[in-house]
Amino acid sequence: MATDIKDAAHAVDAAGIMRLLPTRPRLLALGEPTHREDALLDLRNELFRQLVQLVEEEGYRTIAIEIDCMAALVVDDYVTSGTGTLDEVMERGFSHGWGASAANRELVRWMRAYNDGRPASDRLRFAGFDGPLEIAGAASPRQALTALHAYLAARVAADLLPCTAETLDHLLGSDDRWTNPAAMTDPSESVGQSAEAGQLRLIADDLVALLDAQTPHLLAAASREDWDRARLYGRTATGLLRYHHWMADTSPARMTRLCALRDLMMAHNLLAIAARGPAFIHAHNSHLQREKSSMQMWQGPVEWWSAGALVSARLGEDYAFVSTAVGTIRHQGVDTPPPDTVEGVLYALPEDRCVIDARRLAVTLGDTRLVRRTSPWFGYASFDPAHLADSDGIVFVKDVPQSRRS
Repeated sequence: MATDIKDAAHAVDAAGIMRLLPTRPRLLALGEPTHREDALLDLRNELFRQLVQLVEEEGYRTIAIEIDCMAALVVDDYVTSGTGTLDEVMERGFSHGWGASAANRELVRWMRAYNDGRPASDRLRFAGFDGPLEIAGAASPRQALTALHAYLAARVAADLLPCTAETLDHLLGSDDRWTNPAAMTDPSESVGQSAEAGQLRLIADDLVALLDAQTPHLLAAASREDWDRARLYGRTATGLLRYHHWMADTSPARMTRLCALRDLMMAHNLLAIAARGPAFIHAHNSHLQREKSSMQMWQGPVEWWSAGALVSARLGEDYAFVSTAVGTIRHQGVDTPPPDTVEGVLYALPEDRCVIDARRLAVTLGDTRLVRRTSPWFGYASFDPAHLADSDGIVFVKDVPQSRRS
């Protein structure tokens, strides 16, 4: 069996990953089992560079990662047109504190250098596909709502708008009300089901409907790029208001709904990115897998359909998911994996990193009983052997060294 497993392993490169797939997908998703490890992000960068060169004529021109979709517009402006400085972009364009990553900085620097002097049609694009959400709460809907209102106010008759900018500002109130971190664990601290929030949900819905109804005029009056951004504002505004509404919920299903709504926002953004052209996607395995995701929360276990599951249901073979598994992250206490785990089986291979045909591995293992690895560190999600057939492939990294900061 060991020889058969070796036969399923290949060098990690874009060409090797593409050979695992029945067709070239519109969205090629690479998952990671943990965040903030530059060795995994360096590998992501390397694969993106190879994908760009491998199918340069009609291939992957966009990379989308698990950060705030609104903040990421700052990065896209920089890599496409040089707006701002690299330091400013790393500070303002990355949520979750990921602007401090040396690998993320190198990605942005390389994309800007690649695009320099190229025509707009040939430039690489950068996108975030997460909502403006952090583990401790959600952003105010102000930025998205006011941007959508301003876009429409500049292009359609005033009497078509559901409200004035002043009314919108009054209903939004102080942003501190929306971003109160106490609301994540205490629904009574949330403003999401206030009378003002209810009015804002109706206004957001009307603004999105107006945007759709005026599409022919809007595309004639301004660029498709501006229209695409307005649609992003609309998705973000309605998604945030929906998320805030359920933050104020007191039912036992509260956290299940919030996790599901976050991934729904991700899925909507990914489908919009796919409509623009082929893209390389990077996020945690749990957001990209085709199976249900699960997490142990303070309220108990929750399960929900991930963004990958939702997108895969819509796109079929136009969505491909390659998961990443690791052997050790010793600086986090994740040591050599037991031999009866997926990671343990792959750790026995001689390669420091390889890509595995996941379905072939499942067949090779046959009736071999594997268990899910138990991690001593909460930040690492081990590979579930029950999900072998869920992945189109597995990238295995034997040892993950400690990350460097930029």
